[in-house]
Amino acid sequence: MTIAVVGIGADGWPGLPREGRSEVEACEVLLGGRRQLGLVPDGGYRKVAWPSPLLPSLDGVLAEHAGRRICVLASGDPLLSGIGTTLVRRLGAHRVRIVPGVSSVALARARLCWPAEEVQVISAVGRSPHRVLRVAGDGRRALVLSSDGSTPTTVAALLTEHGFGASRLTVLEELGGPGERRLEGRALDWPHPTCAALNVLAVEFTGPRGLPALPGLPDSVFEHDGQLTKRDVRASVLARLAPLPGELLWDVGAGAGSVAVEWARAHPANTAIAVESRPGRAARIARNAERLGARVDVVTGSAPEALAGLPAPDAVFVGGGVTAPGVLPACWDALGEGGRLVANGVTVQAEQELARAHAEFGGELTRLAIEHAAPLGGFTGWTPARTVTQWSVVKETGQTREVHA
Repeated sequence: MTIAVVGIGADGWPGLPREGRSEVEACEVLLGGRRQLGLVPDGGYRKVAWPSPLLPSLDGVLAEHAGRRICVLASGDPLLSGIGTTLVRRLGAHRVRIVPGVSSVALARARLCWPAEEVQVISAVGRSPHRVLRVAGDGRRALVLSSDGSTPTTVAALLTEHGFGASRLTVLEELGGPGERRLEGRALDWPHPTCAALNVLAVEFTGPRGLPALPGLPDSVFEHDGQLTKRDVRASVLARLAPLPGELLWDVGAGAGSVAVEWARAHPANTAIAVESRPGRAARIARNAERLGARVDVVTGSAPEALAGLPAPDAVFVGGGVTAPGVLPACWDALGEGGRLVANGVTVQAEQELARAHAEFGGELTRLAIEHAAPLGGFTGWTPARTVTQWSVVKETGQTREVHA
């Protein structure tokens, strides 16, 4: 049976179009958050509030009401960081019917007269508000979907800490409802410690120039102890990893986590898992990811043991530990068809491992020799960095690893 998902705004039942009302009135079970259910009058249906947390209980709730006509209430556009997206992923598009309302993002842009193509949208609902730092940059604009009434204050503190204290913030509360209100101020002296739980935060950034989304960020933006995939090599690595929206990367032997961070910054739906054996470096990776607004989970442990049980990756980068027994085979086996693997080495032993892998699986074997101009007495000379051997490969259909007795 198809589940109807109806978007409802803060104006509630009076603002619900005819199609949405018809879906609600025809259902036997009406599911939604307590606030949403309170916007709809009682009728011939049973109102059921979502449990908290929702996702672990979702399948059970749907199973409990199987065979009945179900309607789900969502805020505004159900496919904008909403329950509609979750249900489509769980059940398939053929079992979900979406009746959208006007999203809070559309209402916020209308109130501010901000063109859609000039605004970044970040959701802080169930996610770290640090993600706003991914798009921060002088002259840019962003809309933040707040988790609750404390989100604007948290974002104001983050922006101030990272040099964007002069940014202009506008909180739009209860958009489209009778209690709609606007609060304004600067990040550095934000005067509104709490706001209505239902709000959208608009940010006009003032401060440093923003960082690009293309690979090859300056080494200086990363906290590190020298264990860092340097800028020029990192750009080559990411070009061969070829991140696509929504994909997952394993960064094995991550060091400072620079490859994982840049992978996750390539698109807001991208995620990475950084595997690092040293606790101090693991903590540093987490700080780098947070500061640069990247979604990176950190696993402290040694590969290949630490890889067991991790979600299957779309791509893998091995920046450290190439010579450790079992690391390259475990990474190769974890990849599905079309998965990409890139591994770097700077020692003779690592180069031998990469050459063996290249002979077995194919791909591309490259040596990267980078030199930088530096003072040499009263002149300028070239200072070479360590030559990096890089193996990159795409896993083809039916391509498996030989298991030797």
